Amino acid sequence: MLRMVTIGVYGFDGESFLRRLARADVRLLLDVRQRRGVRGPEYAWANSRRLQTALAQARIAYEHHPELAPTTELRRLQYAEDARQGVGKRSRRELAAEYVRRYTTEILDPADLTPIVSKPASNGTELLNGGIAALLCVERDPEACHRSLIAQRLTEQHHVTVEHLRPL
Repeated sequence: MLRMVTIGVYGFDGESFLRRLARADVRLLLDVRQRRGVRGPEYAWANSRRLQTALAQARIAYEHHPELAPTTELRRLQYAEDARQGVGKRSRRELAAEYVRRYTTEILDPADLTPIVSKPASNGTELLNGGIAALLCVERDPEACHRSLIAQRLTEQHHVTVEHLRPL
């Protein structure tokens, strides 16, 4: 059975992030962020160029999948709900129901996830034969991030077993 993991940026530093990926035997990182930068000096390591350099040194392939990223409008919808509840992006615990509904119908339903699970990783590792891929976004908790919706869809449609990696 195909296995995948998800991981966020928050709660990690660059070294602990790479160690967590190595421990899970991740060979391909699928970046599902719209903007591939993270605010704050403690997360500069997760900005696209730095992250790709570190991943290459760790022998982990990288792919950006902007078609799975929420639109600016959807992110604003979630930010408005966060403000209504008095929580910040870094402390959010769940996604707004309207965000989930719209992300599912506008982004996930039209998306073809088959290529993610059926093609070799760009480093030559065949994901169907034991290589592990990781879905990456920013939020620490998958329940507060669209990557959990992608993971759920992969489980439902492709029988993928998904583990959510969190900081230790």
